[in-house]
Amino acid sequence: MRPRTLTDYAGQQHLIGSEGVLRRYLNAGRLPSLILWGPPGVGKTTLAHLLAQELGLPFAALSAINAGVKDVREVIERARKQRGTVLFIDEIHRFSKSQQDALLGAVEQGVVTLIGATTENPSFEVIPAVLSRAQVYVLEALGKDVLTSLVDKALAEDEILKQKKVRVQEYNALLTISGGDARKLLNLLEIVVEASRPNPKTGAITITDEAVQQLAQQHLARYDKGGEMHYDVISAFIKSIRGSDPNAALYYLAVMLEGGEDVKFIARRLLILASEDVGLANPNALMLAQSCFQAVTVIGMPESDIILGQTVVYLATSPKSNASYKAIREARALVRQQGVQPVPIALRNAPTKLMEELGYGNTYMYSHDYEGNFAYQEFLPEQLSGRVFYHPGQNPAEAKAQERLRQLWGEKYGY
Repeated sequence: MRPRTLTDYAGQQHLIGSEGVLRRYLNAGRLPSLILWGPPGVGKTTLAHLLAQELGLPFAALSAINAGVKDVREVIERARKQRGTVLFIDEIHRFSKSQQDALLGAVEQGVVTLIGATTENPSFEVIPAVLSRAQVYVLEALGKDVLTSLVDKALAEDEILKQKKVRVQEYNALLTISGGDARKLLNLLEIVVEASRPNPKTGAITITDEAVQQLAQQHLARYDKGGEMHYDVISAFIKSIRGSDPNAALYYLAVMLEGGEDVKFIARRLLILASEDVGLANPNALMLAQSCFQAVTVIGMPESDIILGQTVVYLATSPKSNASYKAIREARALVRQQGVQPVPIALRNAPTKLMEELGYGNTYMYSHDYEGNFAYQEFLPEQLSGRVFYHPGQNPAEAKAQERLRQLWGEKYGY
């Protein structure tokens, strides 16, 4: 069911639609080096093939799981004789620094056009030198309409499935379990069809949510760090810590560790959670999570399970607050909606004589010159005066912070 042309490609219209950025490159007859970042089963590999095919470019593929520096250099040598070669590297985040370094010269000289695919944030896993030479594009999880159409298309066109009389009565379980992963969806569809008993009178197979749930429990129970349950388990892990359940969190941690999950991947998620979900209710959480990340990076497995276990229990049993997380999200949303408002004159720097004459910084009150190291003055742009982004959470640490803000600002922010 892999698409053979971009016309058949499902989803990612923000990239390949009539106004998509990749479509504009194709219309111009060129292709830059790319990093395609997105969850499993959304079409990263297929898109790479089709982009090269669309421009009639030679195509070479490597998997970071089993390719080494020697393999990279061999492909590059062949590409020197076949200019314009597109080199696709699946799971590029698994390449070591030395393997990524081996790509640099060829990419910089235009010997190859690099397309890397990754499920991990490239900022963490791809070296800066490669990132600076490639543009990162995010592929989104496939939506309900796209996934539903993929099911219908598979039943109508797949060599084996089209020979069976299959009626999908309910799609919800298929779509929910697949989680936007087309590959997982088609695998699940195949399992359900093969395992279902046809109606003895009509010979038809009817797919219901209940049947899908039962079969999925039997066939998809194994943890696969490359996809399948990867995102389900990390989601349950994070939600268990957020929900202050150390026992469930430790269970999902054990599932990931036994499945060979990268300990740095787990530690990074704990870093994010420490700020997003614990936040100012326990500021030490972020420091412990940072120490955890540094420790597992140095130590690796098997001993990292001890450090991860300690951190998980600490975060799960900590008081929770997402107040600072919500505050920065609200502030950024406002800037995107309204643009940047003028900085108050009192807060502006005055590096030139003209700026001094215009009064830049003249009325600014240096906080440390005043009692309690605080001077009541306006810091927000005039149009936003009194706007509140930070609403303290309901916990002892932030209650104390709220009381201090109330004493300093009075009624200005409603604290």
